[in-house]
Order: sequence, then C-alpha cells, then structure tokens
Amino acid sequence: MVALIREMMATLSRDGKSGRAAVAEQEALGRLDDRLTSFAEARIDSRAPMLIRPDECVVWDGNPRDQPGLNPDSCRSLIESIAAEGGNRIPVLVRSNPGASEQPYQLLVGSRRRFAIDWLNHNGRPELRLNALLVELSDEEAFRLADIENRERADICELDRARSYQQAVDRFYGGVQSRMAQALGLSNSQLSRLLALAQLPEEVIQAFATKEDLKVRYSELLTPLLRRYEQRADVIAEARIIATEQQARATGDGPMLPSATVLSRLRQAAARRPRDMGEIAILTGGDRIGRARVAKGAVMLDVSVANDADLDALLATLRETILAARAMA
Repeated sequence: MVALIREMMATLSRDGKSGRAAVAEQEALGRLDDRLTSFAEARIDSRAPMLIRPDECVVWDGNPRDQPGLNPDSCRSLIESIAAEGGNRIPVLVRSNPGASEQPYQLLVGSRRRFAIDWLNHNGRPELRLNALLVELSDEEAFRLADIENRERADICELDRARSYQQAVDRFYGGVQSRMAQALGLSNSQLSRLLALAQLPEEVIQAFATKEDLKVRYSELLTPLLRRYEQRADVIAEARIIATEQQARATGDGPMLPSATVLSRLRQAAARRPRDMGEIAILTGGDRIGRARVAKGAVMLDVSVANDADLDALLATLRETILAARAMA
C-alpha cells in the first residue's frame, strides 16, 4: 500500500550501509509500512516525506509518552545515530494542526526522534531537519497507531501506558472498555488490569522510587486491599511514610527502597488490621456501584447495574471483588 515506504526500504538496501544498522532500519520501515497499511482510512500525502523543523510540530496530547522524561541521556544513542546519519532515516508521523500557523503539524509518532533533532539543532547542528510523513488520521486511529508503536518501546513505562488507556477509554471509546479492548487487540482482563494500575491512589504511586517501578502485577495485589475502607486508609498511611523515606534517601541518606520492599510493606499495612466480616465496596471508574460481604461461607453481592454499563468490565470487577472477599473469609 505505502509504496513510498517501500521505496525508502529499497534505497536503504542500495546505499551500502553495513551490518545490523541497515537491517534494523529496513525492519523499522517494514513495521511502519505494515502499520499504515492496517489503517484502511489512512491517507498519505503525496508530497511526503518532508523536512520540517522540530518547532513546527506540537506533540499530540493523546500520545502516551512522558515528554518531560525525554532528556539527552535517555536519548543518547539515538542522538549519536541521527548526528552520524545527518537526520532521522525513519520518518516521524504528523498530521495537520488546523488553525496553528506557527506549529502547523501535530506529532503523532516519533517523540524521541523529534527531541533528538531539536537537541542537535541547539547543540552544533542547526541545519538538521525532521524527516516526516504527513498522514490523515482520526484521533482514535492516531491513538491506536501510537499505541502499536509504543508497545515496542522499553522506555515507556506501564504506568504511562495505563494512564493513556484510562484517558482513551472515555475520550475515544465512549467509556466502553470492551470496545477499546477489541480495537487494541487486548483481552478484557488485560485492559482491566492496566486500568486498575492507572487508578491506584497517588500516595501509593509516590511510595515507589520511580514510576517505572510500578508494574501491572502490583496493582493486581494492591487493588483488592484498597477496596475496603479501613484497609485503604492503612495502605495510604503507610504509603505516605514510605514516600517520606524515599525522599530522604533520594537526597543522600541511602539507596532507594526497591519495589519489592515497598509492595511488601503496603501489603503488611493492610494485614495489620484484624479481618472482620465487613463490606468490600464494588467500584467501577471510581464510582461505588454496590457492596460485597462474606456471610455463612458465601459471598453476597449487592450491585446496582446501569442500563448502559459495560458488562465485560463489570464482570471483571465482580470477579476481582469475589476473589478479595474469599481471601477475607
């Protein structure tokens, strides 16, 4: 479909570039070709690729990458590669930014490449420009394309990805998790686990040394503990203590507490309070829709289901709640 990409791939095979670098670039262009081909509605501007200044494009707000997290150290190898090549061989993807004369493009894919070119422009290579493909994609298509690209990046942490999903489910999929899961090729349970990570209290997130330390599997352990009011208060109180310790260690009072230690202390805080036959709140999207309690060897549920509720997401929540209630018994 995207003959332009294939022409670039052929050029790479003829330009004499040796070894793994040429193979890696051809593979990257091949993946880009596959991705654009998968979007039947996508249209590639006939003038592409084009060369633009980094400051001519603004990063689209639906991109999950943490832009402030980009720095010369984290992008060092890319900066050196682009400097040696005289530009980015793998084009970024942009679309028109209507009504913005100074920044006429929105950057959809390629934040690191844009950062690298911009850094080089300010550090001895002002002649470099950003190699870009101009595409026409809807917001939902742009989100899916960026998601596919970013899943392959080790430098995008699970928390950033989870937060982008939390925003996207309402913004692009009408709050229907099953629709989003289908669009992204995820199971409903996979998406539910990622959204649970995004919904962890900020106090718990701050207890970890870095946000990169937070994993989806941690939210699976902590979320059931946070459903009960008393345990939630105990976990958050301990998280605040840990965060204070982490701040002290960051200023030179010793190494940061590893994630396993943080997780263990949070779980121990929840276990200190004697278990009773109390209730577990059933929450979806932060809203309480019912309760669960253990009585006479069974888990009793009292749930109010709205007519437009996402049943797949609701069933995943009920499963987590039942497992948490069984653990209390």
